[in-house]
Amino acid sequence: MTTETKAEAGKRGADVRSDCWIEIERASSGGVVLEIESKVSSMFGKALRRQLEELAAFFEIENATIRLEDKGALPYAIDARFEAAVKRLDPSVSKEKLPPAVEGNQTPAVKERFRRSRLYLPGSEPKFFVNAGLHGSDALILDLEDSVAPSEKHASRYLVRNALHAVDFHGAERMVRINQLPLGLDDVDLVAPRFVETILVPKCESAEDVRAVEERVAKSLERAGVRRDVFLMPIVESALGVERAFEIAAASEKVCALAIGLEDYTADIGARRTNEGTESFYARTRLVNAAKAARVQAIDTVFSDVADEEGLRASVEEARSLGFEGKGCVHPGQIAPIHEAFAPKPEEIDLAKKIVVAFDEATRKGLGAV
Repeated sequence: MTTETKAEAGKRGADVRSDCWIEIERASSGGVVLEIESKVSSMFGKALRRQLEELAAFFEIENATIRLEDKGALPYAIDARFEAAVKRLDPSVSKEKLPPAVEGNQTPAVKERFRRSRLYLPGSEPKFFVNAGLHGSDALILDLEDSVAPSEKHASRYLVRNALHAVDFHGAERMVRINQLPLGLDDVDLVAPRFVETILVPKCESAEDVRAVEERVAKSLERAGVRRDVFLMPIVESALGVERAFEIAAASEKVCALAIGLEDYTADIGARRTNEGTESFYARTRLVNAAKAARVQAIDTVFSDVADEEGLRASVEEARSLGFEGKGCVHPGQIAPIHEAFAPKPEEIDLAKKIVVAFDEATRKGLGAV
């Protein structure tokens, strides 16, 4: 039992939107006192009060002052912030407050599908979640790792878990990038049973890393009484990971793709990352070969300069020429150029048609070579 008397979760300040800050302060008596400040109190003040009362009852809070500063947060985000505060106050609390699930988010995971574009969304920023599926990326990555500050990682787990239930991602593959192991295994416990399709394993350096996540996923699903596939995408981001790329890609049938992250890789080898990519050519080609040998997709790194569309297109063309089948995105504006660059060219389509016609004709004539 924790000795904490006060805990908080969420964000506050003038720049916050679609989010909230919640503080729960224990009291010895007096029941539950609510202090609510909201930009939408004139329309939703009663609903906010009712939601906080229901949350307090659900988590069996009898004597406390609960403070809410709301900046237009949706109910699932308020639930997540409240639960994070409760569990900071008392880590022994095991109850989960799950929002109703969007029907479209209950679709089963598919191992082989288009993964041309994967848009990263910081897991601590619900303002990016709601409309993310409208951008048309093949996948959306709710990120718990690099884009989330250390102080926000605990609370972000609940936010991401609730988003997997409550936010309509419009058919995009639902991905979560967990934290580097072993911290990431705690992330798995919350997100694996909650409609995630693929878990990204960052800074992966061995088959053991992959199997550790696979085993934790299986245990989390069993504990929750859930039967569904959850696939894995290891991200290779170090010299050691590159040298072990094939064993990582072949570590489990649940691996659907192998990705490379060049920001950390180039730092690891002491090189400066360039648009030309000569410093990472070996790593990228080795990763592609390892992925193809293991019969999984090869996914290229992000192109971080969002203002350089010409550079992005050149980077995608190079990635495609090396055998990559997708690329990460850090901005919605990168999705369309990536899809266009990965699409077959008209001359490629014409050649494919001619090959089919030639093959069919040779088959009719009984020829052994075409």
